[in-house]
Formats: sequence, structure tokens, C-alpha cells
Amino acid sequence: MQRRLTPEILDSLGPDDPAASHSRRDLRVINLLMGNHRWFARVLPGVLRADDRILEIGAGSGELCRLLTRRGMATDGLDQVPRPLVWPEGRAWHRADLRDYEGYKNHEAVLANLILHHFSDAELVKLGQKLRRGPRLILACEPARRMRSQALFAAISPIFGANRVTRHDANASISAGFLADELPRILGLDCGPWKVSCEVTLVGAYRMAAVRQD
Repeated sequence: MQRRLTPEILDSLGPDDPAASHSRRDLRVINLLMGNHRWFARVLPGVLRADDRILEIGAGSGELCRLLTRRGMATDGLDQVPRPLVWPEGRAWHRADLRDYEGYKNHEAVLANLILHHFSDAELVKLGQKLRRGPRLILACEPARRMRSQALFAAISPIFGANRVTRHDANASISAGFLADELPRILGLDCGPWKVSCEVTLVGAYRMAAVRQD
């Protein structure tokens, strides 16, 4: 499967649309089943340095940021949407398009959870140019682009009551996901001072950890 970007329905819905609310609930279930938040919480302590500033891009509802902050890894958020109503005291919320954000140099660690697959290779190339000049640590969890992932989602989605928005968007996300060394190569992290590891899990998560060797 080649990467294929398809517009996702959730991006076109208003925040108060009942279908959008249901789909955001579905996303929480998907993150739980994929183990995404647990992975960030498990990996970060082993690679962070004292006083490292952490930024989650595409932070959305802020659930990952809140989890990490509760575990002693204070995390700021970046998204185009307003700051969540429930947000850790003292943590920054940057309302901006991650493609235009110029503050990456102010953070030592950048996290991306189910956000990078929304962008074309050309957009990711430009984002990579910004990231390589900023943080020394980049962690990403994205969909693995596999037909078996689509089949698995089709099998389990009725169990947790995924709505039509989630069913459409999940397949679109998987089709736009990554395999092997694609993501670090597109971001330009496959050479130079970066030590990169990638893995695909049985439940369809594509995980990348990139650490700049200073």
C-alpha cells in the first residue's frame, strides 16, 4: 500500500456536533487499545534529561499532556483548537498550526500522537526541517499502513460502538500511515546525528523514537 491521504470527516465537524463528540470518545478507546499513551509514559523517563521541556503537537483534548504532567513530566500543548477546559495549571498551550510554529527550538522533546499521518510527504519534509533545528528528542505514534490493521479495526469497531465518522476516519488514517523507516526518512532523521528506532505493534501502532546524539 502506498501512502494515500483522504480527508477525514471529523476535521470538518463542529466541536459541538454529536457525531464529533462520539468520534472523540472512540479515539480515546482507540488510544487505549493501541497503548499509545502508555508507550509515551513508559519511554520518556528513560530518554528525558532533567529540566527537559516537552511539547505535544496536535495535542487536541490534552489527555496525553495531562497524563504525563501527573506523572512528573510537565508537558505543553500545541494545536489549532482552543486550550482544553481541563488543563494542567502552569502549562503552556500554543494555539497554532504545527506547520507554521516557530518555537520548536524552545523544547527539548516533541511528541506526536496520531497527528503526522494527516500531512503529505512534502509537508512532513518541511516540518522535519524545523524539528531538526530544535528538539533533541522526537517520539511519534502513528497508524501502521497495513491491510491487516484495517481488517482488525473492522472486526473490533462494532464491539466498542464506533460511529460512521470513526469507521471512515480510521481507514483513512491507516491508509495515510507509515511503515519501516518511512517516517524518519521523510523527516530527514535517517542520517546525521540522529539515533532512530521504529517498530510496528500487533495492534497496528507505528512507533518512532529519534534521539539526537549531542
